[in-house]
Amino acid sequence: MRAHKLLLAIAGLLISDAAVAASGHALPYTYQPDTSNIASMQRGARDFMAYCSGCHSMKYLRYNRIGNDLQIPEELLKSSLMFTSTKVGDQIHSAMPAEASKVWFGQTPPDLTLETRARGASWVYSYLRTFYVDTTRPVGVNNLVLPGASMPHVLWELQGWQVKEAAHEGGEAAEHGEEHHGAPLKLVQAGTLSPDEYEKFVGDIVNFMSYAAEPGKSIRMGVGPKAMVYLLLLLVLCYLLKKEFWRDIKH
Repeated sequence: MRAHKLLLAIAGLLISDAAVAASGHALPYTYQPDTSNIASMQRGARDFMAYCSGCHSMKYLRYNRIGNDLQIPEELLKSSLMFTSTKVGDQIHSAMPAEASKVWFGQTPPDLTLETRARGASWVYSYLRTFYVDTTRPVGVNNLVLPGASMPHVLWELQGWQVKEAAHEGGEAAEHGEEHHGAPLKLVQAGTLSPDEYEKFVGDIVNFMSYAAEPGKSIRMGVGPKAMVYLLLLLVLCYLLKKEFWRDIKH
């Protein structure tokens, strides 16, 4: 029984990081965060605050932590990233009233501090890229990764509008359409960004969110190898010391 539980736990850990959508299908896109890329995370922080923080909070992260980790001067932090507070030591809270948002969207928009850890970076990346027009939905759009999502496509001006294409047997795209990078969506109205620019834009946001989910990860990853080298050197010294202690002992 104990071995069975252990196997289930390991399987759960593997699945939690797998690229699987809410529908159970493989995600159309994958994304590998790079939290050593300071410039990308700076852009992601800027864009998250501009497009996401109006509805979503990051209550487990403070503004001054972002400034220190991402090398953003305090004055720039206040002028460009802080829209709901004037104190750099405050947590990041949304300006949207919780009760009113339930009426508007059917639920309160979730806090996003740990979203990439809970769902995976590829899930968030795919989600932000797979909104499509659906006139049957209250907000006029749907999502491949999270069907029935109550969130409107807040980035539509940047990405443009996509439509979902019908598929032939075997998964081929419709006769007059093309499969868009693994997702059966077709861009019918261009946005202000080209598809490649929008991919990078979303990648920067997800990179920032990956940092926000675990701000100390880059420090830990940097200290880890140094600690291993230190322990190996200590092992060698301990071995030599042991030989010195036992050198004159007769067996």
